[in-house]
Amino acid sequence: MKKPVYIFSDGELKRKYNTLYFEGENGRKFIPVENTSEIMIFGEVNLNKRFLEFVSQSEIILHFFNHYGYYVGSFYPREHLNSGYMILKQAENYIDEKKRLYIAQKFVEGAYRNIRQVLKYYQNRGKNLDDTIYAIERLGNLIDGTSDINELMAIEGNIREYYYKSFDEILGNSDFEFDVRSKRPPKNSLNVLISFGNSLMYTTVLSEVYKTHLDPRIGYLHSTNFRRFSLNLDVSEIFKPIVVDRVIFTVVGKNIIKKDDFDGDAEGLLLKDKAKMAFIEEYEDKLKTTIKHRTLGNNVSYRRLIRLELYKLEKHLMEEQEYTPFVAQW
Repeated sequence: MKKPVYIFSDGELKRKYNTLYFEGENGRKFIPVENTSEIMIFGEVNLNKRFLEFVSQSEIILHFFNHYGYYVGSFYPREHLNSGYMILKQAENYIDEKKRLYIAQKFVEGAYRNIRQVLKYYQNRGKNLDDTIYAIERLGNLIDGTSDINELMAIEGNIREYYYKSFDEILGNSDFEFDVRSKRPPKNSLNVLISFGNSLMYTTVLSEVYKTHLDPRIGYLHSTNFRRFSLNLDVSEIFKPIVVDRVIFTVVGKNIIKKDDFDGDAEGLLLKDKAKMAFIEEYEDKLKTTIKHRTLGNNVSYRRLIRLELYKLEKHLMEEQEYTPFVAQW
């Protein structure tokens, strides 16, 4: 199975014949082309057109992150499964306000229901989350009745505000208190982990979109515009609570990442490279974790679940089967 390669050091990515390698201060490290799905670049890395031509031929995506570990962009090779028919169907469902709203509502419903599952999980383990669950359930009941995207996004934002504030109760760690959601760059340790984890999820979903007939530029909850991919942001909403947030609870709860794993500057906080690697290890382990799929009847990984979610969306756009979001059941 292909897997991501993460680069934190400064150096140069090069092609030599039909192989790739990274050359940095610790020497040369070869990258197995046939086993690499994407390259995640956190360091200051140089590359050239010859390298880009080869990764494009090899269908390897490059994702770039800034000094704070925040996603900044991707080299997205020419789509090898490009489908004019699917692009037309995506556009049709975006232009039609009723069709767009339905899909967007389903993305928010999936996010809400998975948030609720996470909260119920910790409530059953003695955490005082009754008021939070009650508040988000009241908001969740309003999703189907929304009349436009702005109203829907306001409800989704309010659900997440209640949810993020519950992290203090779940974690019970004074070094990781939520306060308020902050980003670009984050202002406290917990927000750093949330932003870092969300950036990883955005790129994971984008890489999975590449393996389907879908165009990542056409989303439904997040508006399609001239500047960015949006479909991966939509689908990420469903999986952030059950992948990213549970990784955060693990790395903090098990003291894998601690207060001294952060550096501050004039702009905000950033996670040290060693801690980023520890977070990524837990994140990749979570994506490899398998659960019993209720429809297929066999075990599938969380990474595979993301691809299956995209296939469900394709079927909806082709009017083969109405889309319903994945909801975890523990």
